[in-house]
Amino acid sequence: MIYGILRWITGIALHWFYGDIRVVGKENIPNRGPLLIAVNHQNALVDSLIVGWVLPRQVTMTAKATLIENPLIAFLFKLLHVVPLRRVSDEARKAKGSPIDRSRNREAFGDITDVLGRSGAVLIFPEGKSHNEAGLEPLKTGLARLALQARDQNAIKGIRILPLGLVFEDKGTPGTVVGVRIGHAIEMDTWSGTDHTELTEEIASRLRAVSEEAGLPPKPASSLDQSQDSAKERFIAFAAWWGRLTHRTPIRLARTIALKRSTNADEPAMLTILFGIGLVLVTYAVHLTIVGALAHSVWVGGIYLMGLLVGAYWAAFEPHPRRY
Repeated sequence: MIYGILRWITGIALHWFYGDIRVVGKENIPNRGPLLIAVNHQNALVDSLIVGWVLPRQVTMTAKATLIENPLIAFLFKLLHVVPLRRVSDEARKAKGSPIDRSRNREAFGDITDVLGRSGAVLIFPEGKSHNEAGLEPLKTGLARLALQARDQNAIKGIRILPLGLVFEDKGTPGTVVGVRIGHAIEMDTWSGTDHTELTEEIASRLRAVSEEAGLPPKPASSLDQSQDSAKERFIAFAAWWGRLTHRTPIRLARTIALKRSTNADEPAMLTILFGIGLVLVTYAVHLTIVGALAHSVWVGGIYLMGLLVGAYWAAFEPHPRRY
């Protein structure tokens, strides 16, 4: 339930910064079974949020272990079951010349294998880092080794590796477009090789095809007849107007603060989401305080809060009728 609520909030919050998120290849997402999702990594934590929102099934996230040095992030990771991975580059800095522990991710691999054994889905960034390059960086071998180990040593059947490419029109500029392209999965049951290098090359090839070689998806045609003036459309139009009226100021303020405080292109979207959530909650508190003082009714306050949430949703999604 917590994951579903956060996914709903994420979808709205992503549209506070980006003008549209276009998804191609959703039919390639397996509805069930153990799944490893290989994603290119160009926009830090925002990449995880986009993938979590796009995929209709619950996804276990992975992230670099250095983030859990922050107690708040460590608590959130534990709450959301995020698996921390210890990167060679981070361990080398800590080791200061000492040999790096080759078994450093044994526990993390065990956690991921447990998820796969329960037919769960796990997100992994095989490049191992977020970057600003247009193309795909060389992949680490961890994803391939994990898939082969889960299949051969843990006897997990039906594992798929799903390539998911993220393409940003301009990741640091508000109102721009994000493209999500989902390719055909690698079926580990029919993958005859046992060499992690060969499998890594295949993952890279498929991931490159849906990212650097693909480009932004075109704007899809609306699935609605815009000439039809139905009661549903009038309700949506009113809800979207109400949502824009009640959320425009905190979101604009969040964007302004985020753009001023950002030091690189990875930060504006994430900071807009973080500041936006805080400012929207403050706005809600002010609204509910005023409504409570006038109405003296918990029920009226609850209905008003529901109206704010419905407005927030349609303010984000009214321009994208295919999302209905």
